[in-house]
Amino acid sequence: MVRNSDGSITRLQEPLVPVDTSNDLSHLVFTKDISINSSKNTWARIILPRELLHSTTNTPKLPLVIYFHGGGFTVATVDTPIFQGLYASIASEIPAVVVSIEYRQAPEHRLPAAYDDCMEALHWIKTKPDELLSNHADFSKCFLMGTSAGGNVVYHVGLRAAESWDNLKPLEIKGLILNQPFFGGIERTQSEVRLVNDNMLPPIISDIMWDLGLPEGADRDHEYSNPMVGIESNPNLFDQVKLLGWKMLVTGCDGDPLIDRQVDLVRVLKELGVQVEGSFTQGAYHGSEVVDPLKAKEFSLLVKELISHL
Repeated sequence: MVRNSDGSITRLQEPLVPVDTSNDLSHLVFTKDISINSSKNTWARIILPRELLHSTTNTPKLPLVIYFHGGGFTVATVDTPIFQGLYASIASEIPAVVVSIEYRQAPEHRLPAAYDDCMEALHWIKTKPDELLSNHADFSKCFLMGTSAGGNVVYHVGLRAAESWDNLKPLEIKGLILNQPFFGGIERTQSEVRLVNDNMLPPIISDIMWDLGLPEGADRDHEYSNPMVGIESNPNLFDQVKLLGWKMLVTGCDGDPLIDRQVDLVRVLKELGVQVEGSFTQGAYHGSEVVDPLKAKEFSLLVKELISHL
């Protein structure tokens, strides 16, 4: 993106990261795009294993994964090429029905616009399900999943959904999956200092994205950015998540400047009694699952393990 003098941004159309098509899984899945709210231009892409459409037997319904894409709340869409391989991997490896949600971007629509749109999407799914969802998705086995900024969305929308769980029926959320979630804060962590010149997401770029995405006048210690602020001000924040028995999975890697914030979140949630697991690996980088097909498969199998036990 390019920042303009009037405060707006121009989004570049050329992908900055080459897409690896050596392990293309697109032939394994079927996709369909559907409008959610035309006035906001929000929409969803449904992705499911293609073999479901050709099955002649009464195939059991699959878990429903509602996915929120990354992009620092400012760039990228459901349609961004690098996300397509991850969708296909999740749908085919688990297997599952995936619904990827397009939400409004900042700075034109600052937070909490993305959270509002994704909550609206949950209600859209439960009230006006497309026939692909009605026929093939198990609404009683639903998971919220997101990468980077999408992982941040899972965190905040998950808390909202827990408070209104009864109004979301027949949608029953079983778990929250935060893949390399995008969090921030004013004070630099050790990993942010260590990876100050990181090629994928240097802290200065995160700062710019938070400056564009947070409400006007807010700094990086706003609760949307820094989850510790919200937890410290409300120690009972996760009581409903615990009562519902939801499982949480937080993933990260040592090549991501954000890893210290992710590790700290897992530690604090465990102290609060939340059923949360952290999966932190070595030798990868921020966004590796949406760039590297092998990392996408590893991540999909990790999620499969979580889902299979619920």
